[in-house]
Amino acid sequence: MRRALLLLPLLVACGTPEYQTERRACTAEWNVKIPQDLYQRLVQRTRYEQRPSGKSTCTTTGNTTTCVDEMISVPIPYTDVETVDRNKPRRDAQIRLCTAQACQARYGNADCKT
Repeated sequence: MRRALLLLPLLVACGTPEYQTERRACTAEWNVKIPQDLYQRLVQRTRYEQRPSGKSTCTTTGNTTTCVDEMISVPIPYTDVETVDRNKPRRDAQIRLCTAQACQARYGNADCKT
């Protein structure tokens, strides 16, 4: 709970209309200066399937017995292709810096608080 309270000011500060305006301007600028450099790579992922465990639970009502198979989650590893932007970390850092500098220049603080 304490962690959530500490993050709240960051979320509020980043959510101000003034901050968002500056961020959009910086994003447009840095998307041109550092364009996407996409490549594909193979990654290992896991999905889970439900399969019968070999056990079942049976109930008898009168002359009728009903059995239900117990299921377990089984991990299924698979290979997937993921598209990655090599420039994203560098571009995101520049957008954060640009936004903070623009807010500092215009509002006197890095959070664009009025």
